Amino acid sequence: MVGEYTSLGFLLPVSALVGYGLGYLLDKQFGTTWLYIPGLILGIVAGFVQLIRQLMRDTRDDE
Repeated sequence: MVGEYTSLGFLLPVSALVGYGLGYLLDKQFGTTWLYIPGLILGIVAGFVQLIRQLMRDTRDDE
């Protein structure tokens, strides 16, 4: 149980980093300078969605 909650602490920063990284790579591929911002935002949103899903699953199991 503690391991699951520890992984939640890494979930949001890692997903934000992955989104930023993908945006950065797309910037390099297409020669743009702004695609890292939507990538970062999508990574943060994906991290929050996964965080909420995990917390909802854990509270449902406790009942």
